Amino acid sequence: MTDTTNQTAPIERVPSGIEGFDQLLHGGLIKGETYLLMGPPGAGKTIFGNQMCFHHIATGGRAIYLTLLAEMHSRMLAHMQTFDFFSEDPLADKLTYISGYATLEQQGLDALTKLIRKEVRKQRATLLVIDGVLTIEQNTASLRERKEFLHALSVTTETSGCTTLLLTQYDRGVYDQPEHTMVDGLFHLTAQLHDWRLLREIQIHKFRGSGFLEGRHSYIIDRHGIEIYPRAESLMKTNPIPLPTSLTSIHPAGRMAFDVARLDEMIEGGVPTGSMTAVLGAPGTGKTLLGLHFLGAGVRRQEQSLYFGFYESPVQLKRRLAELQLNIDDKEVSRYLEILTQSPTEDIIDVLGEQIMATVRKKKVKRLFIDGLSGFQNAIASQERMDLFLSSLFTTLRNLDVTTIWTIELADLLNPTIIMPATISKMAALVENIVLLRHVELYSQLYRLISIMKMRQSKYDPSIREFRISDSGLDVDATFTSAEAILSGIAHSGESTGQESAMGDPLTSQKEPQ
Repeated sequence: MTDTTNQTAPIERVPSGIEGFDQLLHGGLIKGETYLLMGPPGAGKTIFGNQMCFHHIATGGRAIYLTLLAEMHSRMLAHMQTFDFFSEDPLADKLTYISGYATLEQQGLDALTKLIRKEVRKQRATLLVIDGVLTIEQNTASLRERKEFLHALSVTTETSGCTTLLLTQYDRGVYDQPEHTMVDGLFHLTAQLHDWRLLREIQIHKFRGSGFLEGRHSYIIDRHGIEIYPRAESLMKTNPIPLPTSLTSIHPAGRMAFDVARLDEMIEGGVPTGSMTAVLGAPGTGKTLLGLHFLGAGVRRQEQSLYFGFYESPVQLKRRLAELQLNIDDKEVSRYLEILTQSPTEDIIDVLGEQIMATVRKKKVKRLFIDGLSGFQNAIASQERMDLFLSSLFTTLRNLDVTTIWTIELADLLNPTIIMPATISKMAALVENIVLLRHVELYSQLYRLISIMKMRQSKYDPSIREFRISDSGLDVDATFTSAEAILSGIAHSGESTGQESAMGDPLTSQKEPQ
């Protein structure tokens, strides 16, 4: 016979219906316990409480929304109708709205306690939301009364299996009031300006009986209601993805070609499968075109490919892909190529990361081209957070065996020494491969050069090559001869080098009269 005396029943969760919030709590609230959600006016507490109620009744539960505010329920519900979570179905038998304001004001805290106990039993409620807990503090003479109220509330909800969420505008220190210490969980919403943007964040200060994702996490309020985006690095830490066989094997990794003949020759047939490649270059050097070559090569090999960018419109991408003999309106092309364009003014970097990862998982993407690091830089307030986010994103993509190309724009248009800013240099250190594209000016004409700066654990040709952009795409010179002539011309602009290449003689054809 099995001894069950020391076995405990599994924890029963109550999902909030806010996916990101449930992720923070590893599955949702715990049934029968009492929680406090605090934050300043306008942070979204009332939206949060109503959104949770509507989800709860939609999944078979029964809820009470009790207000201690002067606001009329009809006005509050009118506001809630603008959100997708609001249901037009009759609410009377599932969701009950009650005002406890008059009871508290006229009869005191004991009468409010009796009202709550009566309604929870009468409605057989499994979720109770109390909005306006600050009103209790304002109408109570002593801390002892408030502690007794919270204790009685906990007993009532625990014995009935009713999960309780308290909403308060209190926004001072944490853990300096009985509401903070006596509840089973404390959640804090903040909304503050950073430069011109409003950044909304939620933090779980405590959550008894379960682990949770620590730190601050971003959220937004839109037509869906509250949407919470856990930090990408915290999700990666709690849900690690094992490395694919291709990256743990002692055998060399496969290759992902660009289908740019001489470039592929320089890198032994392509970049290693599952690796990250940074393409560095000033505006106009051909970074986007090189990334589109990479995606086009994937489509031709029937590999699921994804473009994610900020500055190219779908119309522009369609035209540029057409030059590479790829028609995105063609069913066969659209079957293997997904295009996601995003406004460069997006405020939350975790939203961008989630969009990428959701598509990667859904489409089983093998080739990913992220066009522009600056779009992510614009969406984040801290460089330290940027480093953590990129490290997490890159690790996740590698572990999913996704081969990624990422463009990074350099500010100097005509600097032959290419000294990278410290922030970009640190980001470039996170990737396995680095390709540098640059302009060189010679005799009032611009030339483009390409070189492989880094390819970890892989052979490559380190020579600098000249390349040109034509109607059919990017064409790399067969040798380094023309590039050497161009670079020698920088050092000795008054002399002819006499060097020639398959792409022509840039010095002799452009040299000014002596």
